[in-house]
Amino acid sequence: MTSIADSRSDQPRATRDDPPSFDELYAAHYAGLIVQFYAYFGDRQEAQDVVQEAFCRALARWRTVSTYEDPVAWVRKVAWNLAVSRWRRARTALGFVRRQRLEEPRTDGPGPDRVSLVAALGTLPPKQRRALVLHYLGDFTVAEIAERERVADATVRSWLHRGRTALAAEFEGESR
Repeated sequence: MTSIADSRSDQPRATRDDPPSFDELYAAHYAGLIVQFYAYFGDRQEAQDVVQEAFCRALARWRTVSTYEDPVAWVRKVAWNLAVSRWRRARTALGFVRRQRLEEPRTDGPGPDRVSLVAALGTLPPKQRRALVLHYLGDFTVAEIAERERVADATVRSWLHRGRTALAAEFEGESR
């Protein structure tokens, strides 16, 4: 088995007996790569992420990567590519954020009439309330409401009449 010292020797790879194992390569170079990428990112977590991802990709292709003259160079190159991709994504996201409006458009809340209407509708029985909302706010005809609710047209007309009467009484009570 090749030691870590042997893997760093100047001896050409072809004359060495065995290429270093993945574990040996990882143990020998992980910390050094973290230092390099920490200097690039200024963020230890980002540095660890790209180096670990590069080593994961090396492990997945270890049969091929282990035959390279300098497998750690391959890992470093992959990590640099990942770092540059992250930097580009961050730059693009920052550009997008900068193009956004600084303030959300302000919309006023519902006026007092709308609040009163919603409160008054809340006092009605559900069938009357649904009929009034569908007819006056949803522009449904009496026949469409009857079909939707599976009742006769006369029943819908009754609900509408009772609902309007109750709303009129509610609003008359408020105006006094």
